[in-house]
Amino acid sequence: MAVVASGRTVPKPGPLTVDDLQHTPDDGRRYELVDGRLDAAPAPSSLHTLATGRLTAHLSYAAPVGMLVMDGPGITLDTERTRHRIPDVAVIRSEDFQMPYTTRPPVLAIEVVSPESVFRDHHTKRREYAEFGVPSYWVITPDRDKASIIELRLEDGEYAEVSAAFGEEVFETSVPFPARIVPQWMLRLDGDWRAHIAGPEETEETTRPPAGD
Repeated sequence: MAVVASGRTVPKPGPLTVDDLQHTPDDGRRYELVDGRLDAAPAPSSLHTLATGRLTAHLSYAAPVGMLVMDGPGITLDTERTRHRIPDVAVIRSEDFQMPYTTRPPVLAIEVVSPESVFRDHHTKRREYAEFGVPSYWVITPDRDKASIIELRLEDGEYAEVSAAFGEEVFETSVPFPARIVPQWMLRLDGDWRAHIAGPEETEETTRPPAGD
């Protein structure tokens, strides 16, 4: 095993723990731990950052008191502290806030998929978050042509897909709190995203059931 420090590899006996992450270089990459091994991801792309920033802001506005929407929080997944993940966005209860990293399951974890993270986000992290007991998991694909949100919820220890939205469709959920998101408005640059990201406002006319014959 080894830890990276100042651009060089330093041998270290045994598995790495979250304490070793302080020795990783400040090079823009994201360093996580998988069973004591470093898992390094490159700096996120512009689309990834745009989607993450808008999603964090939108969910923060929608979150009720007592819920914290956090951009890239560190989460330690095991008591040995050899598994450590950094979801792109997470929602935690205020009483679960810890420093320097949380060791309690967030109520929602969100990953924005990058080209190199497709398997990690759809499979590896899906399994890890389920084992950790994260009740809700979103996987977001920041595609300029047809962005998407897939919502999974924990059922009997495994995630099951419960909803999905693509492009200009409205994604709507009640977990962990009510929220509406149009996937494409996480990325569009041709208007005020804040006015459109939740979709068209529901009115009495649009929600009224059709009159009987």
